[in-house]
Amino acid sequence: MSRQSSLRSTLAVSLTNYLDAGAIVAGASGLTLWQQYLGLSELSLGWLNFISANCFGAALGAIIGGFLADRYGRKFIFTYNLLVYMFGVILVMCATSFPVLFAGFLFTGISVGIGVPASWTYISESSEVNNRGRNISLSQMSWGIGPMCILLLGMLFAPGNAGEDDGVLFGCVKALAHFFIGADAPQAAVNVFASRAVFCSLLVVAIVAWLLQRRLQESAEYEATKKADKQVSLWQNIKHLFSNRIAIKTVCFLTTIYLTWNLVASVMGFFQPHIYESAGGLSNKDANMLSCISWAVVVFVTFLVSRLIDKWQHRLFYIFGLLCALTAWMVIIGVGVTNIVWLWVFTILWGINNGCSVQIFYALWGSELFPAQYRAGAQGLMFFIVRGLSAIWGLVFTYIYGEQGEGFTVAAWCMVALLLVSLIVGVIGAPQTQGKTLEQITKERYGNTIR
Repeated sequence: MSRQSSLRSTLAVSLTNYLDAGAIVAGASGLTLWQQYLGLSELSLGWLNFISANCFGAALGAIIGGFLADRYGRKFIFTYNLLVYMFGVILVMCATSFPVLFAGFLFTGISVGIGVPASWTYISESSEVNNRGRNISLSQMSWGIGPMCILLLGMLFAPGNAGEDDGVLFGCVKALAHFFIGADAPQAAVNVFASRAVFCSLLVVAIVAWLLQRRLQESAEYEATKKADKQVSLWQNIKHLFSNRIAIKTVCFLTTIYLTWNLVASVMGFFQPHIYESAGGLSNKDANMLSCISWAVVVFVTFLVSRLIDKWQHRLFYIFGLLCALTAWMVIIGVGVTNIVWLWVFTILWGINNGCSVQIFYALWGSELFPAQYRAGAQGLMFFIVRGLSAIWGLVFTYIYGEQGEGFTVAAWCMVALLLVSLIVGVIGAPQTQGKTLEQITKERYGNTIR
């Protein structure tokens, strides 16, 4: 595949990351609005996080989608998966009760999980040797652009708290709400239309992404693998993955670095604006603005990484990103979450970490270190473990954090410990894969006979 065509396919598939992170942050940006509208407790918010694209919904989808992508092809996922995403988003847009909202978050999360292993695998298999890191990084830019756009919309649509101005476009939201539910509707019911409008933007992007992705050609490496191995079943792929010592060690390494980082990132992805509001005392509009700026930093830093990642040692980027993350949490532990100046410092440092994140290297190494026969399935398995445990951690976090953020400092120390583990294990186990084809990496790790 030519450089130009691989870039085109990367951009089309990268919309999956936009929709992944966008779904997480769309829920996060309106979390307080849904809480006020439906009278939800912190525990209910934890359950929404548990089944969302942030955690269990994505975990369930990944374990299904990864092995389906290996059995039926990457294009099979691109053809049908986003229809499930659209259904989930429509449920959220129409929700008037917690069960419907819950179902919408679940279907959206499942779709995200199904799409992620296939998209990272496809990008890697479609990339040139010296552009694989670049293309994965560009895909991760969508993971930053999605939240940035969603939070910007959240800020523009946001209702103001007492003494605060409304978002610039809240007048449009109010008019839309009055059209659908009447001019005498309760204020909480009007306010939540800001979140409905944000989810509507995801529906539009999902339609565009589906139209683009269903036109993609199947991965050439996948096609070659199927010709050489036509009779391999789904169960056989799972069996081979768990019976290969190298593959098991790789699963353990990648799961460890991604899990320990993602336990922190998942909380920030879903609860960041809510933390800024409840513990930091910011309005919904200001919380979304600060979070939006953090994601703008992510996009900028990821772009810089994409220009250099195929030229510089991966370990250097890995260390830099996690040192920024650790510094961010130590700063906020030292001065507290209510100091607006240091809250800005925390936001920027966390954005730098996300721009040079563990997820970039998990996506890159996860698509490099397994044979094509079960490449997507292995990623789906690891994604299932990581997002599933993140779902449980999200519930635990709500207990530690408390109703009004009184446990924030204890939670922050937990974040520091997790990030330290990710740093140490990643530095020790970082592979040397730059400048090598996927076939060459597979042969070096597994020999001529994989089974």
